[in-house]
Amino acid sequence: MRATAAVLGVVASLTQSVWAADPMSLKVVPLKEAAVVDGDLIEWGKSGWTKIPIKPAVDASERKKFGLEGEDRNFTGKIEVQLKAGVAKGRLFIAVRWPDDAADVEHKGWEWAGSRYAESKRREDMFAIRFHLDGDYDRSMLSAKTYRVDTWLWSAARTNPAGLAEDQSHAFSLNPIESSAEYAVQGIGTVNIKKIRDSGSPAYKLVRPPREKTAERLPAVELLSSFSGSVADVSAKGIWKSGYWNVELSRALNTSHADDVTFKPGDRILGQIAVFNHSSDEHKSVSEPLLFDFSGITAQ
Repeated sequence: MRATAAVLGVVASLTQSVWAADPMSLKVVPLKEAAVVDGDLIEWGKSGWTKIPIKPAVDASERKKFGLEGEDRNFTGKIEVQLKAGVAKGRLFIAVRWPDDAADVEHKGWEWAGSRYAESKRREDMFAIRFHLDGDYDRSMLSAKTYRVDTWLWSAARTNPAGLAEDQSHAFSLNPIESSAEYAVQGIGTVNIKKIRDSGSPAYKLVRPPREKTAERLPAVELLSSFSGSVADVSAKGIWKSGYWNVELSRALNTSHADDVTFKPGDRILGQIAVFNHSSDEHKSVSEPLLFDFSGITAQ
Protein backbone atom coordinates (compact mmCIF):
# COMPACT_ATOMS: atom_id res chain seq x y z
CA MET A 1 0.00 0.00 0.00
CA ARG A 2 1.58 3.28 -1.11
CA ALA A 3 1.35 6.42 1.03
CA THR A 4 -0.78 9.36 -0.09
CA ALA A 5 0.79 12.46 -1.61
CA ALA A 6 0.14 14.51 1.54
CA VAL A 7 2.01 12.03 3.70
CA LEU A 8 5.00 11.87 1.35
CA GLY A 9 6.07 15.41 2.22
CA VAL A 10 5.75 14.71 5.92
CA VAL A 11 7.82 11.56 5.87
CA ALA A 12 10.55 13.23 3.83
CA SER A 13 10.98 15.83 6.56
CA LEU A 14 11.00 13.26 9.34
CA THR A 15 14.05 11.52 7.94
CA GLN A 16 16.16 14.67 7.99
CA SER A 17 16.56 14.71 11.78
CA VAL A 18 19.50 12.99 13.48
CA TRP A 19 20.23 12.09 17.06
CA ALA A 20 21.19 15.32 18.76
CA ALA A 21 23.08 13.62 21.60
CA ASP A 22 23.56 10.33 23.38
CA PRO A 23 20.23 8.75 24.36
CA MET A 24 18.84 9.79 27.75
CA SER A 25 19.58 7.01 30.25
CA LEU A 26 16.71 5.63 32.33
CA LYS A 27 17.70 3.52 35.31
CA VAL A 28 15.52 0.46 35.82
CA VAL A 29 15.62 -0.19 39.55
CA PRO A 30 14.80 -3.19 41.77
CA LEU A 31 11.42 -2.78 43.47
CA LYS A 32 10.80 -4.02 47.00
CA GLU A 33 7.36 -5.20 45.95
CA ALA A 34 5.52 -5.66 42.68
CA ALA A 35 3.49 -2.59 41.81
CA VAL A 36 -0.27 -2.87 41.57
CA VAL A 37 -1.18 -2.02 37.97
CA ASP A 38 -4.19 0.17 38.68
CA GLY A 39 -3.21 3.68 37.51
CA ASP A 40 -2.77 4.90 41.09
CA LEU A 41 0.89 5.93 41.27
CA ILE A 42 1.05 6.48 45.02
CA GLU A 43 3.42 3.55 45.62
CA TRP A 44 5.96 5.12 43.24
CA GLY A 45 6.56 8.11 45.52
CA LYS A 46 7.15 11.75 44.67
CA SER A 47 10.91 11.69 43.99
CA GLY A 48 13.15 10.00 41.46
CA TRP A 49 11.01 10.57 38.39
CA THR A 50 12.79 11.06 35.07
CA LYS A 51 11.40 14.02 33.13
CA ILE A 52 11.33 13.27 29.42
CA PRO A 53 10.63 16.09 26.94
CA ILE A 54 8.46 15.22 23.97
CA LYS A 55 7.57 17.30 20.94
CA PRO A 56 5.42 16.94 17.81
CA ALA A 57 6.64 14.30 15.41
CA VAL A 58 5.90 16.84 12.66
CA ASP A 59 6.26 20.46 13.79
CA ALA A 60 4.55 23.62 12.52
CA SER A 61 7.44 24.68 10.27
CA GLU A 62 7.42 21.32 8.52
CA ARG A 63 3.64 21.49 8.04
CA LYS A 64 3.94 24.96 6.48
CA LYS A 65 6.80 23.82 4.27
CA PHE A 66 4.73 21.01 2.84
CA GLY A 67 1.42 22.85 2.77
CA LEU A 68 -0.19 20.83 5.57
CA GLU A 69 -1.26 23.62 7.95
CA GLY A 70 -4.88 22.49 7.86
CA GLU A 71 -3.90 18.97 8.86
CA ASP A 72 -2.29 19.87 12.18
CA ARG A 73 -4.17 17.70 14.63
CA ASN A 74 -1.41 17.38 17.22
CA PHE A 75 -2.97 18.57 20.47
CA THR A 76 -0.14 17.41 22.73
CA GLY A 77 2.57 19.83 21.64
CA LYS A 78 5.74 20.10 23.72
CA ILE A 79 5.34 18.70 27.23
CA GLU A 80 7.27 16.69 29.79
CA VAL A 81 6.41 13.09 30.59
CA GLN A 82 7.43 11.76 34.00
CA LEU A 83 8.55 8.12 34.03
CA LYS A 84 9.82 5.47 36.44
CA ALA A 85 10.75 1.85 35.73
CA GLY A 86 11.44 -1.05 38.05
CA VAL A 87 11.59 -4.84 38.28
CA ALA A 88 10.00 -7.21 40.79
CA LYS A 89 9.06 -10.90 40.70
CA GLY A 90 10.24 -11.38 37.14
CA ARG A 91 8.25 -8.47 35.71
CA LEU A 92 9.08 -5.00 34.39
CA PHE A 93 6.86 -2.23 35.76
CA ILE A 94 6.64 1.23 34.16
CA ALA A 95 4.79 4.23 35.58
CA VAL A 96 4.16 7.33 33.46
CA ARG A 97 2.43 10.63 34.08
CA TRP A 98 1.74 13.50 31.68
CA PRO A 99 -0.52 16.57 31.54
CA ASP A 100 -3.75 16.42 29.57
CA ASP A 101 -6.60 18.87 30.07
CA ALA A 102 -9.32 16.26 29.51
CA ALA A 103 -9.78 12.50 29.32
CA ASP A 104 -10.70 11.43 25.79
CA VAL A 105 -12.11 7.94 26.14
CA GLU A 106 -13.99 7.39 22.88
CA HIS A 107 -12.42 6.05 19.72
CA LYS A 108 -14.01 7.26 16.50
CA GLY A 109 -17.68 6.29 16.70
CA TRP A 110 -20.47 6.69 14.15
CA GLU A 111 -22.80 9.67 13.76
CA TRP A 112 -25.99 9.80 11.71
CA ALA A 113 -25.49 12.27 8.85
CA GLY A 114 -28.78 12.67 7.02
CA SER A 115 -29.00 9.34 5.20
CA ARG A 116 -26.14 7.24 6.56
CA TYR A 117 -23.65 6.85 9.38
CA ALA A 118 -20.35 8.71 9.05
CA GLU A 119 -17.21 8.22 11.11
CA SER A 120 -16.81 10.88 13.80
CA LYS A 121 -13.65 12.87 14.42
CA ARG A 122 -13.42 11.75 18.03
CA ARG A 123 -10.16 10.04 18.98
CA GLU A 124 -9.00 8.50 22.23
CA ASP A 125 -5.92 9.43 24.25
CA MET A 126 -3.04 6.97 23.86
CA PHE A 127 0.46 6.25 25.13
CA ALA A 128 3.02 4.15 23.25
CA ILE A 129 6.40 2.81 24.25
CA ARG A 130 8.70 0.89 21.94
CA PHE A 131 11.83 -1.21 22.56
CA HIS A 132 14.56 -2.23 20.13
CA LEU A 133 13.97 -5.83 19.08
CA ASP A 134 16.59 -6.39 16.37
CA GLY A 135 18.32 -4.71 13.45
CA ASP A 136 19.87 -1.23 13.23
CA TYR A 137 17.62 0.92 15.46
CA ASP A 138 16.75 4.44 14.35
CA ARG A 139 14.82 7.25 16.05
CA SER A 140 12.71 7.67 12.90
CA MET A 141 10.15 5.27 11.54
CA LEU A 142 11.20 6.42 8.06
CA SER A 143 14.93 5.92 7.63
CA ALA A 144 17.18 3.82 5.42
CA LYS A 145 17.73 1.34 8.27
CA THR A 146 16.24 -2.10 8.70
CA TYR A 147 15.04 -2.87 12.22
CA ARG A 148 12.16 -4.11 14.36
CA VAL A 149 10.68 -2.84 17.61
CA ASP A 150 8.42 -4.30 20.27
CA THR A 151 5.62 -1.74 20.80
CA TRP A 152 3.13 -1.46 23.67
CA LEU A 153 0.11 0.70 22.83
CA TRP A 154 -2.16 1.76 25.70
CA SER A 155 -5.42 3.32 24.54
CA ALA A 156 -8.01 4.99 26.75
CA ALA A 157 -11.01 3.50 24.91
CA ARG A 158 -9.90 0.21 23.38
CA THR A 159 -7.51 -1.40 25.91
CA ASN A 160 -7.81 0.48 29.21
CA PRO A 161 -11.18 -1.06 30.17
CA ALA A 162 -9.56 -4.52 29.89
CA GLY A 163 -6.47 -3.49 31.89
CA LEU A 164 -4.13 -4.00 28.94
CA ALA A 165 -1.85 -2.35 26.42
CA GLU A 166 -1.91 -3.93 22.96
CA ASP A 167 1.34 -5.77 22.27
CA GLN A 168 2.64 -5.25 18.73
CA SER A 169 5.82 -5.46 16.66
CA HIS A 170 6.77 -2.96 13.96
CA ALA A 171 9.17 -3.72 11.10
CA PHE A 172 10.98 -1.13 8.96
CA SER A 173 13.01 -1.78 5.81
CA LEU A 174 13.92 -0.54 2.34
CA ASN A 175 13.36 -4.11 1.20
CA PRO A 176 9.81 -5.22 0.35
CA ILE A 177 7.73 -6.57 3.25
CA GLU A 178 4.55 -8.45 2.45
CA SER A 179 1.37 -6.48 3.25
CA SER A 180 3.35 -3.44 4.43
CA ALA A 181 2.68 0.26 3.94
CA GLU A 182 5.05 1.89 1.45
CA TYR A 183 6.40 5.44 1.79
CA ALA A 184 8.43 7.11 -0.98
CA VAL A 185 11.07 9.15 0.88
CA GLN A 186 13.15 11.71 -0.99
CA GLY A 187 16.84 10.78 -1.08
CA ILE A 188 16.26 7.35 0.44
CA GLY A 189 13.80 5.32 -1.59
CA THR A 190 10.71 3.37 -0.63
CA VAL A 191 10.47 2.66 3.09
CA ASN A 192 8.31 -0.33 3.99
CA ILE A 193 6.56 -0.34 7.37
CA LYS A 194 4.58 -3.23 8.74
CA LYS A 195 2.70 -3.01 12.05
CA ILE A 196 1.81 -6.43 13.34
CA ARG A 197 -0.52 -7.15 16.23
CA ASP A 198 0.99 -9.98 18.29
CA SER A 199 -0.68 -13.37 18.08
CA GLY A 200 -3.68 -14.19 20.21
CA SER A 201 -7.12 -12.79 20.94
CA PRO A 202 -7.29 -8.98 21.43
CA ALA A 203 -9.45 -7.13 23.95
CA TYR A 204 -11.61 -5.36 21.36
CA LYS A 205 -12.82 -5.33 17.78
CA LEU A 206 -13.88 -2.51 15.47
CA VAL A 207 -17.50 -2.60 14.30
CA ARG A 208 -19.30 -1.14 11.30
CA PRO A 209 -22.65 0.65 11.65
CA PRO A 210 -25.96 -0.63 10.29
CA ARG A 211 -27.40 0.89 7.11
CA GLU A 212 -30.54 2.02 8.86
CA LYS A 213 -30.64 4.59 11.67
CA THR A 214 -30.91 3.10 15.15
CA ALA A 215 -29.50 6.01 17.17
CA GLU A 216 -27.86 9.38 16.58
CA ARG A 217 -24.48 8.01 17.70
CA LEU A 218 -23.09 4.48 17.77
CA PRO A 219 -19.78 3.14 19.06
CA ALA A 220 -17.08 1.95 16.66
CA VAL A 221 -15.46 -0.32 19.24
CA GLU A 222 -16.83 -3.47 20.84
CA LEU A 223 -15.03 -4.52 24.02
CA LEU A 224 -14.51 -8.27 24.31
CA SER A 225 -14.80 -10.21 27.54
CA SER A 226 -11.98 -12.66 26.78
CA PHE A 227 -8.46 -12.01 25.51
CA SER A 228 -5.31 -14.11 25.47
CA GLY A 229 -1.96 -14.79 23.85
CA SER A 230 1.02 -12.56 23.09
CA VAL A 231 -1.19 -9.59 22.17
CA ALA A 232 -2.34 -9.54 25.81
CA ASP A 233 1.11 -9.82 27.41
CA VAL A 234 1.15 -6.25 28.74
CA SER A 235 -0.96 -5.33 31.74
CA ALA A 236 -1.81 -1.61 31.79
CA LYS A 237 -4.22 0.73 33.52
CA GLY A 238 -4.67 4.48 33.32
CA ILE A 239 -6.53 6.99 35.47
CA TRP A 240 -7.12 10.60 34.46
CA LYS A 241 -7.15 12.92 37.47
CA SER A 242 -6.71 16.66 38.00
CA GLY A 243 -5.37 17.35 34.53
CA TYR A 244 -3.01 14.37 34.29
CA TRP A 245 -3.04 10.88 32.87
CA ASN A 246 -1.46 8.37 35.25
CA VAL A 247 -0.66 5.04 33.57
CA GLU A 248 1.06 1.88 34.78
CA LEU A 249 2.29 -0.90 32.49
CA SER A 250 3.80 -4.29 33.28
CA ARG A 251 5.08 -7.33 31.40
CA ALA A 252 7.12 -10.44 32.18
CA LEU A 253 10.84 -9.92 31.60
CA ASN A 254 10.79 -12.98 29.33
CA THR A 255 7.55 -14.00 27.63
CA SER A 256 9.22 -16.66 25.44
CA HIS A 257 7.44 -15.12 22.46
CA ALA A 258 9.58 -14.37 19.40
CA ASP A 259 7.78 -11.06 18.81
CA ASP A 260 8.65 -9.73 22.30
CA VAL A 261 11.91 -8.22 23.53
CA THR A 262 13.51 -10.06 26.46
CA PHE A 263 14.71 -7.86 29.33
CA LYS A 264 17.87 -9.25 30.93
CA PRO A 265 19.94 -8.07 33.93
CA GLY A 266 22.76 -5.84 32.70
CA ASP A 267 21.06 -5.03 29.38
CA ARG A 268 20.78 -1.53 27.96
CA ILE A 269 17.88 -1.37 25.53
CA LEU A 270 17.01 1.53 23.24
CA GLY A 271 13.45 2.76 23.12
CA GLN A 272 11.15 5.77 22.77
CA ILE A 273 7.79 7.00 24.01
CA ALA A 274 4.89 8.78 22.31
CA VAL A 275 1.75 10.55 23.55
CA PHE A 276 -1.45 10.96 21.53
CA ASN A 277 -3.94 13.57 22.76
CA HIS A 278 -7.24 12.68 21.04
CA SER A 279 -5.22 12.10 17.88
CA SER A 280 -3.61 9.31 15.87
CA ASP A 281 -1.03 8.47 13.20
CA GLU A 282 1.61 11.20 12.76
CA HIS A 283 -0.33 13.62 14.99
CA LYS A 284 1.60 12.56 18.08
CA SER A 285 4.41 13.93 20.23
CA VAL A 286 7.52 11.80 20.65
CA SER A 287 10.71 11.64 22.69
CA GLU A 288 14.25 11.31 21.48
CA PRO A 289 15.74 7.80 21.93
CA LEU A 290 15.91 6.54 25.51
CA LEU A 291 18.29 3.97 26.96
CA PHE A 292 16.60 1.63 29.45
CA ASP A 293 19.44 0.57 31.76
CA PHE A 294 19.01 -2.80 33.52
CA SER A 295 22.54 -2.82 34.97
CA GLY A 296 21.16 -2.53 38.50
CA ILE A 297 18.93 -5.57 38.13
CA THR A 298 20.02 -9.02 39.33
CA ALA A 299 18.74 -12.34 38.05
CA GLN A 300 15.14 -12.93 39.03
